[in-house]
Amino acid sequence: MRENRLRTLWAADKPVVNSWLTIPDAFCAETLAHAGFDSLTVDMQHGLISFEAAVSMLTAISSTPTVPVVRVPWLDPGIIMKMLDAGAYGIICPMVNTRAGAELFVSALRYPPAGIRSFGPARALLYAGSDYLQHANNTVAGLAMIETREALDNLDEILSVKGLDAVYIGPNDLALSLGHEPRSDVDEPQVIEAIELILAKAQQHGVIAGMHNSSADYARRWVDKGFRFVTVGADVSFLAGGAARALSELGASSGDAT
Repeated sequence: MRENRLRTLWAADKPVVNSWLTIPDAFCAETLAHAGFDSLTVDMQHGLISFEAAVSMLTAISSTPTVPVVRVPWLDPGIIMKMLDAGAYGIICPMVNTRAGAELFVSALRYPPAGIRSFGPARALLYAGSDYLQHANNTVAGLAMIETREALDNLDEILSVKGLDAVYIGPNDLALSLGHEPRSDVDEPQVIEAIELILAKAQQHGVIAGMHNSSADYARRWVDKGFRFVTVGADVSFLAGGAARALSELGASSGDAT
């Protein structure tokens, strides 16, 4: 079975550098995969991506060593299993707020007797190999999103769930839940305190800590503190940022351009 480089890097205590895909386009996904990210996450929650588009994007990513990850729309075993069958090697699940939610999430990732996943790996066999069934439980990775006050209150119980590989902080929803406006690369002290608590608790439980970031500098800050899964930017921000820079440079060099 094809290795999951997320697990390989984590075992070596090295950070996974991830980026985010929100545009429903295989060529866009393939282009970012060739840029050299360790993993790319197809965002089916807030991205504009259907199941059909997601499958084509996973196929495009598989032309490179980049690990295909999917953020599913919600804690729904059906879509978790469907995206694993489509070839996702990691699943990020939003709004995991309780131990029961974490247990349901983990069970959907694993075949019996470890979980409740139904067998029918379809495209996963093409991506991972014919021995998928024998190794899938120990290969695919699950990242539970911690992004609410309720999840903070239940943090130890969530992190103690056997088989949970990682937690992933959604700073926008976490800030909202704590009474602050969502913003990129947050610096609100109460939110920073919550992020540092999640990291410390994850390390105590032997669980990988992940963080959503907009900039490389902000991601590096959290890598240095111990995060081992960091998202840097997204397809749409790279597109908009590159366009803005080009227009700015043109304006600087031509008095007629604005």
